[in-house]
Amino acid sequence: MKKILMAASLAVGLAACTSMPTNAPSAGTLKKADMDRLVAVLPASAQGSFKEFLAQAARENPLLRASVAAYAAKQPLAGDDLVNISRLLGLYNRLHNQSAVIDATAKMVAIPTVRADKVAPHEDKNIIAFGALVEGMARDFGLVYRNVDNRIFEVKLPGTGAEEFGILTHADVVPVVADEWVLDDGTRLDPFKLTRVGGNLYGRGSIDDKGSIAAVLYAMKAVKDSGLPLSRTIRLMIETTEETGGDAMKYYRAKTALPEYNIVLDSKYPAVVAEKGSGALRASFALGTPAAAGATAITAMAGAASTNAVPQTATARLQGGNTAEVAARLNAAKSAFIEKYKPQGGVFSIDVAQDGAAVQVKVTGASAHGSRPEEGVNPLPRLALFLKESGVALAPNGYAQAVRYLSDLYGTDYLGRTLGLAYADDFMGPLTMSPNLIREKDGKVDVLVNVRMPRGSTPEALSQATTAKIKAWGAQAGVAVEVDHQQGNWMARDPKGAWLSTLLNTFGDTTGLEAKPVPTAGSTTAKLMPNAINFGPAMPGKKYTAHNAKEFKEVVDLDADMQMFTEMLVRIGNLSQMQ
Repeated sequence: MKKILMAASLAVGLAACTSMPTNAPSAGTLKKADMDRLVAVLPASAQGSFKEFLAQAARENPLLRASVAAYAAKQPLAGDDLVNISRLLGLYNRLHNQSAVIDATAKMVAIPTVRADKVAPHEDKNIIAFGALVEGMARDFGLVYRNVDNRIFEVKLPGTGAEEFGILTHADVVPVVADEWVLDDGTRLDPFKLTRVGGNLYGRGSIDDKGSIAAVLYAMKAVKDSGLPLSRTIRLMIETTEETGGDAMKYYRAKTALPEYNIVLDSKYPAVVAEKGSGALRASFALGTPAAAGATAITAMAGAASTNAVPQTATARLQGGNTAEVAARLNAAKSAFIEKYKPQGGVFSIDVAQDGAAVQVKVTGASAHGSRPEEGVNPLPRLALFLKESGVALAPNGYAQAVRYLSDLYGTDYLGRTLGLAYADDFMGPLTMSPNLIREKDGKVDVLVNVRMPRGSTPEALSQATTAKIKAWGAQAGVAVEVDHQQGNWMARDPKGAWLSTLLNTFGDTTGLEAKPVPTAGSTTAKLMPNAINFGPAMPGKKYTAHNAKEFKEVVDLDADMQMFTEMLVRIGNLSQMQ
């Protein structure tokens, strides 16, 4: 592994990102195996003071004696000594405050910070309550709190110099479909009550982003309590509208100068330097008049609760005609359909039930974040395909047209191939188009597709192309369709130097995993910040459960967050220069 000096300028041209090596300080710093041994033998010591913890750590590992002695003598720390003390502080924070962080996360999850339809977020009682919770924690921790008109909740740990670096998270969460929060053993969960089952913490916001907020606040507390000086002020900014467009951050930056360098805790490790652009594509069909007597019509359909989430279930209600015959035909078609469309490495199921004068159809798949449709099994297009291919004659209302649209232009594809729009970037990956939400609104049936656009197109060009393709389909099919495509742009950053190298070294030495800059299909408010890199919280190789039914955070990953966030604050806060 190549050695890269911490203060060197590190060019990260995106063309070469995939081969960038992990930064590695000298052999005089703690590595994963060393830290694992300390975690195994020092839990009891961590219940005392940090000074006592350091003394015990130095006894266990002679490598640490010089660093601990320098800290005890209140000498200025640099090089290996600063790395070792920051890592020991991270370990101490993890062992000392884990229960407190979980409790704080539980209090945050209990506040349902879902955007309301008729109340502005900055006037919403839940957003206001969340701010009050953060204010109380900041006050108790001796940190500086500022409420920016209920848009941004700001917490600072002052440094000795004039520079600041920013930490960005968000308090708002996506809606839930409460009936989907059921574990495989039948245990029903409350989405807004943090529930520990084994090593998982279930609850809306547990990983996106409330667990990160709790972890970074306790990291700030640990740094303050340690007495370690910072040359830069740490400014934590908690956004309140990230899931619905980032209006709060736009308001904030119009009134407040942003830090020149920012780290965002809203994506994945090791360090995200490129994001796809998030877009919402809506196709609308007139609901039409009620079906003629004796005809079978779809009278309701449902998918995800938000556009940026792949649903776990999709449902349709059919009424009119001979419902017993309709139910029998659908049940007879289930097995062959499931076999035909069985996804590789995944499963889905279909339930058909006659309910009085209606037939209820439910397709169950696997939920996922809207930016990662490959991690789920989307039941909504499968429901449309099933209704189309079952042979049941459906009255030609807006729902029937939506079913045809979903079947013809998406099916089980989420890469834009059926629409003829597929493309990919070598670093950022492919375009994805995931139809997640269907609703009845203002006399129309809307189908909303979550679009994630990589480098290789522009928002204007992609919007024009999707509109033209869908309009052409409508003309050929004889279906009147309205199209609206609001597309955000992709972001590709080229960060250089010590701050990126520090993040990568922190991750690599803590986890033992490969540490290099990566892209994400997600879209965060990093796009609204100067020099912003995402650092966690999702771990490589694991499904990201944000926006999922049964969202959860693994306790082992929360431990890693606490440890790495603490180290990050100390080391980034004391770099001689960021670049």
